[in-house]
Amino acid sequence: MAFPSSQTTPHSKRQPRSKPAPPKPPPPTQRVPLTQLLKVASVAGGIQFGWALQLSLLTPYVQQLGIPHAWASIIWLCGPLSGLFIQPLVGLLSDRCTSRFGRRRPFILGGAVFIIFSVLVIGHAADVGWWFGDTADHRPWAVAVFVFGFWILDVANNVTQGPCRALLGDLTGKDHRRTRVANAYFSLFMAIGNILGYATGAYSGWYKVFPFTLTSACNISCANLKSAFFLDIVLIAVTTYISIISAHEVPLNSNGAAHDGETAGESGSTEEAFMWELLGTFRYFSTPVWTILSVTALTWIGWFPFLLFDTDWMGREIYGGEPNEGPNYDSGVRMGALGLLLNSVVLGITSLSMERLCRNRGPGFVWGISNIVMAICFVGMLVVTYVASNIGYLGTDPPPFGIVLAALLIFTILGFPLAITYSVPYALISTHIQSLGLGQGLSMGVLNLAIVIPQMIVSLGSGPWDQLFGGGNSPAFAVGAVAGLVGGLIAVFAIPRSGGQKPRSQV
Repeated sequence: MAFPSSQTTPHSKRQPRSKPAPPKPPPPTQRVPLTQLLKVASVAGGIQFGWALQLSLLTPYVQQLGIPHAWASIIWLCGPLSGLFIQPLVGLLSDRCTSRFGRRRPFILGGAVFIIFSVLVIGHAADVGWWFGDTADHRPWAVAVFVFGFWILDVANNVTQGPCRALLGDLTGKDHRRTRVANAYFSLFMAIGNILGYATGAYSGWYKVFPFTLTSACNISCANLKSAFFLDIVLIAVTTYISIISAHEVPLNSNGAAHDGETAGESGSTEEAFMWELLGTFRYFSTPVWTILSVTALTWIGWFPFLLFDTDWMGREIYGGEPNEGPNYDSGVRMGALGLLLNSVVLGITSLSMERLCRNRGPGFVWGISNIVMAICFVGMLVVTYVASNIGYLGTDPPPFGIVLAALLIFTILGFPLAITYSVPYALISTHIQSLGLGQGLSMGVLNLAIVIPQMIVSLGSGPWDQLFGGGNSPAFAVGAVAGLVGGLIAVFAIPRSGGQKPRSQV
């Protein structure tokens, strides 16, 4: 990564000579085949399979362990907190990495190993707690082990995802069209991982396939979760192998001298330079970059309540159940997982047409319209919740077919804006920041800040906010609808239709 030279920015004299910009290899001289980009992006399928299990099963599971609904969102705070520091730091470290295996691949492999470790911890949390003296009604040890594994999982996901995106940016270089294609491939494999993950979460008979998962401490729901994580281990191992074998990275120090005549050893302490470079990056951002970050933040204020409480909403407010109180809640959670599976099918189809959509209408316009669609869907969830609560079946009878169909339809439509969210912002930030000379790893970390800070706000506030208005999920969805609408309008009217940002020397 390198900041603009003294000939291109008036602020460069303030940069201390003891912290020169890190080196980077020369840009690729020939276009990377699309098949290679497809293979490299495949690791997203393995990562997203685990995310799908988290999003569909873990919020209900933490409540089954005894954590109240109002505090369930606090458990998810670990993801944004780890992402706030881990992904930018990993991005910077991967920009500087001089390993003979390349800059990004060591982090992708290391993150995958820790993902495997963490899902084993989460899946066996109830068993470990039982060994330490937990009972069916009191599970403090299981909760502690679960939270530990969950934090490791989120850290590992952040270690893996940033370098994956950065690697695609490295391979496509300044070809903005291929950058969009690469991110569309990444989004496609996220959809495939989601489909497989949600299908796994919707099936209630995994404990029969893996009977050893059912123990005194681990009931059927727990055994199904544990079994699903075993499948996750296999998938992430396969996709990680395909990705790192397919990516032919050139080691950073392969040319002897680094970019702009600097050597790798001159970069100084990464730990000391991390916050300096991360914060120093902001002063070079143009208005389009700040607009992208602002829309990203508003988009994730909209998405995060849904991703946290989608299956919980289906179990509580559509099926009228409560965790550990009869079959209704579990039936609703499985139906929610089916809805998310349909959502992922639409996500995958949209990903295949992403390049054409953005080329014809412009990425900012497509992103804005998708956010408006997201806001309309969240309003639809509020309407369905209101209708369901006034029909009078909750807590006694199964939900009417029309109510379930409406909920599934909303889940399905939301696949379109989710595909845009998983692809367009990353392609935009990659092409706009590249002209500044910043490394792809650090640029992905900067975008991640616009994702995790809103997630922290939602994690801290959504549970108490929902509790303040009666304990349901509707208040958080209402906030998400407003944020999505505002973000959509900004994207439509403020994000330029063209791709990259001109270098400062040309402004």
